[in-house]
Amino acid sequence: MTRIEDQAVVLFQGDSITDCGRNRETDDLGKGYALMASALFSSKYPEKQVKFINKGISGHRVKDLQQRWQEDCLDINPTWVSIYIGINDTWRRYDSNDPTSAEDYAQGYRDLIVQTKEKLDAKLILIEPFVLPFPEDRKKWREDLDLKITAVRELAREFNTLYVPLDGLFAQASTEAPPAFWAPDGVHPSPAGHALIAKAWLDAVKA
Repeated sequence: MTRIEDQAVVLFQGDSITDCGRNRETDDLGKGYALMASALFSSKYPEKQVKFINKGISGHRVKDLQQRWQEDCLDINPTWVSIYIGINDTWRRYDSNDPTSAEDYAQGYRDLIVQTKEKLDAKLILIEPFVLPFPEDRKKWREDLDLKITAVRELAREFNTLYVPLDGLFAQASTEAPPAFWAPDGVHPSPAGHALIAKAWLDAVKA
């Protein structure tokens, strides 16, 4: 069984991991977890006729989602909104000296959730960001990302959303195969990594 209703509209929102090379001129879902999750869901529940939409954009941070939330979420009027954002809020601190504080990240994320609940009454699925310790410099990122992961977990509790605990799942998976098997740069998933996300997403929406 699944929590997702008949004729529901499911919106995937996020950065490059969600975007995953989608053609933005069409209804393309990209080549990653959004495509995999929607395909597996639709094959299991064809009678539900659920529509899946991907509006992830590579490089985006929470503040970017805020700027386009009206057009790329509220105007679409989805039944479910799946949000996966955060790794770029950490990454830009280390490659561009352009940090996002944990407080600003949480405040921006909260704004997305409040708008979605108040204006749409849509249900939410929050996916926590992850990083794997490869290459070596990614280990340093934990001091920044861990605070953001904690913020997403607290928001999921506060707003009673569904939750996908990706950081822990990727850490666990990396005991079975090297981190680079799951994400060659520690951030962007391999096909196996995307499948791991898709499976965790489908587990989250089970009734």
